[in-house]
Amino acid sequence: MILSNRKNITKIQLIFFISIIVLFCSLVLALPRISIPLSLAYILSLALTPIVNSLMALRISKTMSTVLIFVILAILIGWPLVKIIPMLSNESQNIQNIIPKIENYVILQFQYVREFVKLKTGHEIGDAYVYQGLTELQNWSSGIVVRIPNYLANLMEWIFLVPFFTFFIIRDSDSFKKTLLSFTPNMIFERFYYVIHVFNRQLGNYFFAKFVEAVIVGGIITTGLLLMDIKFAVILGFIAGLTNIVPYVGPFIGIIPAIVFGMLEYGMTSPTMGAILILYAVANVVDIFFVFPFLVSKIVNLHPMIVAVSVIVGSHYLGITGMVISIPVVAAIKLIITEIYNEIYTERSK
Repeated sequence: MILSNRKNITKIQLIFFISIIVLFCSLVLALPRISIPLSLAYILSLALTPIVNSLMALRISKTMSTVLIFVILAILIGWPLVKIIPMLSNESQNIQNIIPKIENYVILQFQYVREFVKLKTGHEIGDAYVYQGLTELQNWSSGIVVRIPNYLANLMEWIFLVPFFTFFIIRDSDSFKKTLLSFTPNMIFERFYYVIHVFNRQLGNYFFAKFVEAVIVGGIITTGLLLMDIKFAVILGFIAGLTNIVPYVGPFIGIIPAIVFGMLEYGMTSPTMGAILILYAVANVVDIFFVFPFLVSKIVNLHPMIVAVSVIVGSHYLGITGMVISIPVVAAIKLIITEIYNEIYTERSK
């Protein structure tokens, strides 16, 4: 009778625990305005927690350690932003001048193709689709300009919310962990605690490594473009670093703006265009052969084929966001499956 009651209590605890997890995941999906900055804050807290622990080892309180880190980060990030933001603002205003150049280039190339086809086949290609595409390009660029205030408003909201959430996640991490573990049934307590610990470590290390990878690639490209006195060097370097976060296809996406700009400004066969392509190639060679193997691949410990499939599935369901988060999600799933497998076969062996 007692054993039966204990089993019933354990089942109720397990159902209640699963219900809490499902409810939390539902709220995350239903409230993206809060869940996105909260997720970013959680990832940032994982990267900063080891530094906080090091400061606490020097007998500095957790609150003071967190405040000290935020002050240092504000100085390290704020000073470059003060220098970079005016450059980005000026370059962003000049981007509007590129749209007419793209239109003229497309029309000119289309005329060459139409004349060539007419000369060889005697048939003339219609231009309706070309002008329709140019109209869509104009509408798209105008829409981007109109939405800039909304983007800036969201960015300012994130700039406030992410540090705010990060501070309290770091400061109150112990109480959060105790609350979560208090709802965990005894039958899965040890496994759950281990999975959470390993997952947090892998997730923090992964995104920290991707951040370092993006900074290195973006820094190499920005520096090279500035040395070549290329317009929009900061924006192109920023885009290259940001898109490099996306596995596999990120470098190809990042080079597209540089190819379009170089083709319009210098011509596809110019030495400057060749130098730009070589610069991007060098940056990605450094990433592929030095940065990625030592920083990223060792952290996730996944087979390259699994990584590729997870990126494809992530892009299918969540687009760019899915491609970015697919690898740590699959790493977490692998960790959970491994623990369940070990639990089942450990129990059987007993």
